[in-house]
Amino acid sequence: MSRFGLVALALLLPVSVAAADFKAPVSEVMAAATVNWQDLGEDTDTDTPPPYTDYFSEDFLKRLYSKDFVAKYKAAAKFPAYDDGDSPFDYDPVIGGQDSCALKDVTTTEGQLANGAEDVTVTFDNSHCFGERPAGWQPETLVFKMIEEDGRAVIDDIERPSFEEGASLKKEMVEIAEAGANGGNGSAAESPE
Repeated sequence: MSRFGLVALALLLPVSVAAADFKAPVSEVMAAATVNWQDLGEDTDTDTPPPYTDYFSEDFLKRLYSKDFVAKYKAAAKFPAYDDGDSPFDYDPVIGGQDSCALKDVTTTEGQLANGAEDVTVTFDNSHCFGERPAGWQPETLVFKMIEEDGRAVIDDIERPSFEEGASLKKEMVEIAEAGANGGNGSAAESPE
């Protein structure tokens, strides 16, 4: 192999090795949502669900989210939605409501990488157990806004297109923190449910 070929190979190798896996953090959040909302069914010996996995636990905040997202979450978390809780949300911000069926038909699609950022879109059915649905029913959609930070892929925002104004989770957290600082509280996003 020529020297030019070796130099070209050496330059390309670090890029391919260091490429961030933008789906990995999304998969971890969606795995938590799937467990959180699983149907215990009649064939189980217990009606006690497994422990709830907090999408914003310290471990998840350290590993899965951007520094800006974490700062906004921590500012909003100073104003919990319930007196006996520590979450700024009065609903599950991933499934988009307070009630859900077990998640099914979960699909994850990566977008095109541009300027170190990528959208990862997830769709799922979380209303199949509620009975008849409207004619124009569509699966729930989340758009995870992914960036590379400190050499790893992290979630910078979650957009929920079925919510009013697309409901950016970061925007909602800013609104919760601002309302809390001004004496108000509660979630700011309008869910479709």
